[in-house]
Amino acid sequence: MSKEFEQISIKPGFMKHNGGVLFRAVSETEYEFKSIINENHLNAAGITHGGYLSALIDAGAGTAAHRASDNSPCVTISLDLKYIGASKIGDEIIGNVKILKKTKTLVFLFCELKCDNKIITSASGIWKILKIKS
Repeated sequence: MSKEFEQISIKPGFMKHNGGVLFRAVSETEYEFKSIINENHLNAAGITHGGYLSALIDAGAGTAAHRASDNSPCVTISLDLKYIGASKIGDEIIGNVKILKKTKTLVFLFCELKCDNKIITSASGIWKILKIKS
């Protein structure tokens, strides 16, 4: 699998505007992504905004679903998050994704975000694999 991270936020949009996401495959069922917390990611308390963490998981885990489904387009059906800890400006956030099950039309996964090797957010989600007709 890929040892090097690749920038997946190459098209204009929310994640590119917010600093981008680096991504790599660890195995056929495990993926990793990361991002650095910038000032625009913070809430009024000076810690990373939960909305940004949610968007980061949606982007990283969504890319994992996409890769696990042979690069078919995937859309989020559900994403259940638990906010456990905090991060601040300059912190590197690492996301670890485990594909739990893949059917012909769905991908079920679990994701954890870590900062300094401590879990700050966990999530379980379901992605729909889209079958685009030519």
